[in-house]
Amino acid sequence: MEYWQDFVAAPPATAAHDTDYPAPLPDGRFLILPLRDYGEVAVAGFIANQAAFSVLHPVCGWMAEAAAPLRAEVVVGLPTLGHVLGGPVAERLGHPNWVAPGYSRKRWYDPELSVPTSSSTAPEARRMWLDPRLLLRLTGRRVLLVDDVISTGSSALAGLALLRRAGVEPVGLCVAMAQGDRWRADWPAGLPVAAAFATPLFRRRPEGWVPDAATRPAGLLSPSLAAGPNAG
Repeated sequence: MEYWQDFVAAPPATAAHDTDYPAPLPDGRFLILPLRDYGEVAVAGFIANQAAFSVLHPVCGWMAEAAAPLRAEVVVGLPTLGHVLGGPVAERLGHPNWVAPGYSRKRWYDPELSVPTSSSTAPEARRMWLDPRLLLRLTGRRVLLVDDVISTGSSALAGLALLRRAGVEPVGLCVAMAQGDRWRADWPAGLPVAAAFATPLFRRRPEGWVPDAATRPAGLLSPSLAAGPNAG
């Protein structure tokens, strides 16, 4: 099966899952996502740069709808997959541009505007850099972090640390998918997280992987159940 290419109207009628999971979306459709086995738990995977445009466009619309209450003035898209979403979300929020930190250092970059980072899917340590020429876009503005997924929270926390080095406290984080609740333990109290959709963690049972309802994130900013004007 090729994932992330289309929505389905109805999911398979099963409480357990073997290889994939139908994630419910704000308009009542479902996106079939592959399950990744992490041993004790499994997670549903979403790879934004491999998704069809017909999937990305509604997802970016739902992200923008969820983040709209935060009244952001500029979007910072986290590398790498947050770069796929940062520009479209910023455009839907009515912004003229966005900011893209990266993993490669240019000659004019300042080491003071960099932080170490890793993620659950890319555990090797590396550095995230911010171009000092972009500080004018951030200073004194309401800044929104954008990424593809929040899972353990390590990438997003690195993004927060990088912005703090630039003297910026963001108004929140917006992601396509909130994956379980492992990120909540270290997440700053009171900092909003907006998401287009959310998925639980999965526990191994004799019949297969079973969603753990207790790990579906609650209290997220999310789009309305009916697709809004930004969703298309």
